[in-house]
Amino acid sequence: MKVTVAAAQYPITEHTDFSAWNKHIAHWVSQAAAQGAQLLLFPEYGSMELVSIFSEAVRSNIREQIFTLDALKSEFCAVFEELAKAYQVTIVAPTIPVVEQGKNLNRAYVFSPSGLAGYQDKFFMTRFEDEEWGIETAPKVLTVFEASWGKFGIQICYDVEFPIGAQLLCEAGAGLILAPSCTETIRGATRVHVGARARALENQAYTVVSQTIGNAAWSPAVDINYGFAACYSTPDKDLPEEGIVSTMPPQQEGWLIQELDFAKLENVRSDGQVFNFRDLKGVKSHFLQEEIQISTIRV
Repeated sequence: MKVTVAAAQYPITEHTDFSAWNKHIAHWVSQAAAQGAQLLLFPEYGSMELVSIFSEAVRSNIREQIFTLDALKSEFCAVFEELAKAYQVTIVAPTIPVVEQGKNLNRAYVFSPSGLAGYQDKFFMTRFEDEEWGIETAPKVLTVFEASWGKFGIQICYDVEFPIGAQLLCEAGAGLILAPSCTETIRGATRVHVGARARALENQAYTVVSQTIGNAAWSPAVDINYGFAACYSTPDKDLPEEGIVSTMPPQQEGWLIQELDFAKLENVRSDGQVFNFRDLKGVKSHFLQEEIQISTIRV
């Protein structure tokens, strides 16, 4: 099976009101759909541009922004649900801070042509999230999303720098790991991309990165953004020799459109030059104090 993926190089943009933001998002989705994309990946914290419609007091208070965005999440989800249905695509929305059971979480909602399918929360917190922003590690639940063309999972930004989540998702059937990301430096972006390439190698899978770009001086949380979109594979038979399927030049607004063929993964997993995915099953990692649960959702 094959799927055409669109990964956003997405600028944090200032908006006058919610309606203006809605039109902005609709334009982005229509552009990807017009290019044949079936699966659209927005970056981590792309939702932070909604802070631009709030008061100056909220704009300047990164902890208060968590609660104002959480209060807006129903309207936020409704926009993506409508667009996924209208264009008959699957959309991984830009992650948004949510408050659940007293915890501030970083969440990626997933929308299918049928509506809201589910979500994936972030496990590992960066120092900024943990020490300054108050975003917390989520309950340890991984979700495999099953589409007609194959299965995928999500590892949000820093999560993809660790092998545990991608390994469990791929063992549960995922052949594609999506990594929505938000970084402010070349070093940060590099860590995410090196992690994504490593996860593709270890699991003989595809990984796709979407990142925020550009500057938003009005936002203390995401004021500086550096990144680029990319699709990676394991470097093996009938796949790119360096494992780089495609990339876009950094800091260039737009979609990276790429068709991915899952039959190529099946081939290398069964008859590759090496058997990373098979051999990795002999290595188990886990959290010392929490068990990870895995669920499967049809999209």
